[in-house]
This record gives sequence, structure tokens and C-alpha cells, in this order.
Amino acid sequence: MSRSMFGYLALLVLGLFAPFLFYPVLVMKVLCFALFACAFNLLLGYTGLLSFGHAAFFGTAAYAAGHAIKVWGLPTELGLLTGVLASTLLGWAFGSLAIRRLGIYFAMVTLALAQMMYFLFLQAPFTGGEDGLQGVPRGTLLGFIDLANDLNLYYFVLAIFVAAFWLIYRTIHSPFGQVLKAIRENEARAISLGYDVAKYKLLAFVLSAALAGLAGATKMLVFKFATLTDARWHQSGEVVLMTILGGMGTVLGPVVGSTVIVVLQNELADKVGSLVTVIMGSIFVVCVLLFRRGIVGEIAALYKRMLGLKT
Repeated sequence: MSRSMFGYLALLVLGLFAPFLFYPVLVMKVLCFALFACAFNLLLGYTGLLSFGHAAFFGTAAYAAGHAIKVWGLPTELGLLTGVLASTLLGWAFGSLAIRRLGIYFAMVTLALAQMMYFLFLQAPFTGGEDGLQGVPRGTLLGFIDLANDLNLYYFVLAIFVAAFWLIYRTIHSPFGQVLKAIRENEARAISLGYDVAKYKLLAFVLSAALAGLAGATKMLVFKFATLTDARWHQSGEVVLMTILGGMGTVLGPVVGSTVIVVLQNELADKVGSLVTVIMGSIFVVCVLLFRRGIVGEIAALYKRMLGLKT
């Protein structure tokens, strides 16, 4: 067994026992944002596309899933699927427009489109406006597992995260993922090799949007509501911070980064109030200046240097 697989299994074991060691709802929140950051990392870390609009997919899926479960009365599984489908379609629409531009122009297009969705959610009657969509029932899994129980819900959320993480891992290490890396490193060369770069970027964008939507719908289920916070541009900024802090272009980086940010926010919210934003910004600046490869990236680089010294 390789060291990486042993590490993943160790993390899985930790995940199985986590609700007995920590507050389950907090761990579920960490898993939701870890999935969100992993989805974003697929686009930024492996395709080289910086999106400032991923909160649109996160929020869209949350609202769509919540509405489907609360108003339409769909089972929990179909409600989550509705949210993912909504974010996937939105990702295809946004991606078709955004990939026509490069660099900062791509980022600004995604931000503009996301802000459009934010104001749509603010005015739309089904979202509850500033009050949000509240009181969404968790329902049951497979018709008999009560998800109102935090422990039952935790293992459902963990299963979603593990399945999505496996999908991202397989995507990264597939021929498709290798093409995405080639586009990130040198798009002109990828074009010269005969790859339809626009098609690959659109597929990566849609997949990232779908997984971000899955994270948003799952978070809605955990907290039983969806609010405008899920779709604000601040949410897009936070996922950028999580990815860069953990280490973009690494498999575990977004998981580590999201864990650090969510735990810090949870611990500092009652102590420093609105200064949490200042602290998060300071962490981002320090990370960019001193740890440009992120936490996981720096650890991996140190490990490789140590191996080099030994050999």
C-alpha cells in the first residue's frame, strides 16, 4: 500500500470516529466547506481558472434543494439531486460565457454573473429574501433512516464527501485530469497538440459547479436553511482563501485549508466579532507572502527535500 493511500485510509478512520470526539454539526460544516474547496480547487489548482463566482453554485443548490424538499415535498435524496442539477445547469450556462475570456477578465465575468444571481435570490419570492429559506426538514434516508438525528446525518454527509472526494481524485489522475494540467501549464501548447481546450475548460467548470452545488445543498440540509450568505461574493472569497491556504493544486490542500478557516471562525466569532474578517484577511496575506504553496504544499516540499538529503 502506498503512503498516500495509507494516509487517506487514516483520514477516513478519523472521519468515522470524529463525531465522538468533536461536535458533529461543526465537523459536518467542515466537510461541506472542504467539498466546496475541493470543487473549486479542481478549477483553480488543476485548470488554472480563477473564478470569483462559485458562491452562485453553492447558493443556487442550497435554495433549489431546500425548496424541493420543503415546498415540493420531495424525498431528501431527490431534493439534494435537484440542487446539484440546478447548479450543474447554471455552471454550464456561466461556463459557456466565461471561458470565452482569460485571466482577470474570466474572473470578473464570473463575479458579475454571481452578483446577478445574488440579486435574483434577494428579490425572488421563493427564497424568502433577507430572511432566507428556513425550516427545511431533513427527512429520512432511504425512507427509514431518520436524518433529524445528528449522528445519522453525519455519516450521510461523510458518505457524500468521501464519494465526491473519490470522484475528484479519479478525475485529477485520469487522462482528462492530465489535459487539465496541461492547459494550466501552457494553454497554447495544449491547443497545438490538438486538444479542444474550450471543451475541456467547460467540462471542468461544469464539474466544479456541480460539486460546489452538492456542497451547498448538503450544508443546507445540515443547518435546515439557505440564506443570502450562501450566495454572497464573500463566500467566493472564502473558498479562494481556503484553497490557497491549504495549497492549491494539491489533493488534500483544500481540506486542510477549509478545516483551519471554519474552526477559526467558529472559535473566534464570539470572542472578536466582526474582527474575524480582518483576521482571515491577515492570514491570507501571510500565506501569500510566506507560504505560497500553502500548508500542504509546503509540507510536501519539505518532505521531498528530506528525501533528497537522505538519498
